[in-house]
Amino acid sequence: MSSIVAYLLGSVSSSYLLGRTLAGVDIRNHGSGNAGATNTLRVLGWRIAVFVLFIDILKGVFAIAFAHLIAGGSEVAMAFAGFFAIVGHNWPVFFGFRGGKGVATTIGVLLTLNALPALYAGLIAIALLLLLRYVSLASLLFVALTPIFQWILHANAAIILISFAIAVMTFIRHRTNIARLRAGQEHRLFSRTS
Repeated sequence: MSSIVAYLLGSVSSSYLLGRTLAGVDIRNHGSGNAGATNTLRVLGWRIAVFVLFIDILKGVFAIAFAHLIAGGSEVAMAFAGFFAIVGHNWPVFFGFRGGKGVATTIGVLLTLNALPALYAGLIAIALLLLLRYVSLASLLFVALTPIFQWILHANAAIILISFAIAVMTFIRHRTNIARLRAGQEHRLFSRTS
């Protein structure tokens, strides 16, 4: 039940809704075609992008909070709810299964499931982002490091396994970014190219 609700919550595409409402555009038809905060920043500017980022993070937080409420604090139920919230963001049932890459929702999920490992991974990822300005590379580092820090800090096994599954899903969603990084063609944050 909580996973179904989490998927439906994740399927609410804030970048699409705000793009349509505030700018009259379908964000998926502009820039990278990705329905997420980074493409929103490039296409619609930082004001709308901040709202998209905030809402998408909260989707992960609320999905886990709901699972906690109805599953009596089960970490397994919360981990699965977080996973399906990200699946909903990536493949939203309300928007023809054309979504984003799930990074903002992943941030909300991983911080809510087990804050300290995600915080450590996040600080390293932010340092890399500030240094190189590759959002995709920082995102991939974040999801790769989080389950490692979870294991080091003895997190629940279900949380580690789900976090690893989230990392795999994130790498798959970023396969075109990975190809561009390898070719030296990936876009940097705040570059003029969308």
